[in-house]
Amino acid sequence: GYECSTLGNHEFDNGIDALAKQIDRANFPFVNCNYDFTNTLLNGKIHKHITLQKGSLKIGITGCGVELKNLVAPYNYEGIVYHDPIDKIQEQVDILKQKKKCDIVIVLSHIGYAYNTNKISDLQLAQKTKDIDIIIGGHTHTFLEEPTIIQNLENKDVLINQVGFAGIFLWKLYGNHWVDA
Repeated sequence: GYECSTLGNHEFDNGIDALAKQIDRANFPFVNCNYDFTNTLLNGKIHKHITLQKGSLKIGITGCGVELKNLVAPYNYEGIVYHDPIDKIQEQVDILKQKKKCDIVIVLSHIGYAYNTNKISDLQLAQKTKDIDIIIGGHTHTFLEEPTIIQNLENKDVLINQVGFAGIFLWKLYGNHWVDA
């Protein structure tokens, strides 16, 4: 089963009311830290981060989403405020690494792998932050033969992967390497 998910733009296709009902039915948490849900039915239903204990490892997970403007009908995300994912992700990563003492921090991203513009992407997120270990991304449906390794602000490796489309490319992480699932 699923242990955690983030939100993509298509989760809003049927509006906030429908999404809130589906989240209530899910038996796993959703994470997103760059949308402000305060004035919506989603307030309190989406976590900024979660932690999981897997054996001796404490894993922190946070998530971020793409700007919904021009992707989703405005009435389907009314009340949600978008914030730059880099600053918001770094806030959560700092909490997960320093306060909660997580061994591994994973970002579930729906901002896209890369763009030919200055639009924030997984590659930029990795480069402009610190203490993220893994970014599992979506939105651009990028098919990667193997994860991309990017150096962060402290010149440490960040693994970036995407599932392509509809979970076609699923991977398992063993130690420090990925194996095709």
